[in-house]
Amino acid sequence: MDEDEARERILATAERLYYERGYGAVGMDALRTEAGVSLRRLYGLFPSKEDIVAAVLARRRVEWEDALAAKVDLAGEDRRARMLAVFDHLAEWFVDPTFRGCAFLRAWGELSGTDEQVAQIVRDHKAAFQRTMVELVGEDVAGGEQLAAQLSLLAEGAQSTAAIAGEPSAAAHARAAAEVLVDHALAA
Repeated sequence: MDEDEARERILATAERLYYERGYGAVGMDALRTEAGVSLRRLYGLFPSKEDIVAAVLARRRVEWEDALAAKVDLAGEDRRARMLAVFDHLAEWFVDPTFRGCAFLRAWGELSGTDEQVAQIVRDHKAAFQRTMVELVGEDVAGGEQLAAQLSLLAEGAQSTAAIAGEPSAAAHARAAAEVLVDHALAA
């Protein structure tokens, strides 16, 4: 196995294990065993667990942004449909049997008090999502930044509710509230 293959195997395994079990519950030995690499190779590619966590979160961010963009693109050019597509994306994600909530919020909850790098990665991800919502709303909508913030909060709250309550309908409830906000803003 070459270095790229080993790196991919480690990251895919770490992403799965951290998401299933939590960041703190998965040690380097368990990761090495599951990934099928030597401890020497693991530490050669990732000198610390913090390096793996950072790489996993970077990977997760790309996956999230790509999936969200694909769903928004399917909505076409209609601004209302594009804003609401965020909630359609959440609805599909919440029924996935592997859904365990937002990996970034989980990392924040477990590691942000002891790892400033993780805290910054999570802040950056959430700020990027906020910028995405601002772009979807557009600059010409009255109160657009406020609407973007409200839609972001609905999306974030739906993720937490769906994960904690095991209730995928949180996406539909958030979407219904978003429709009211969006329709009001577009009518103004």
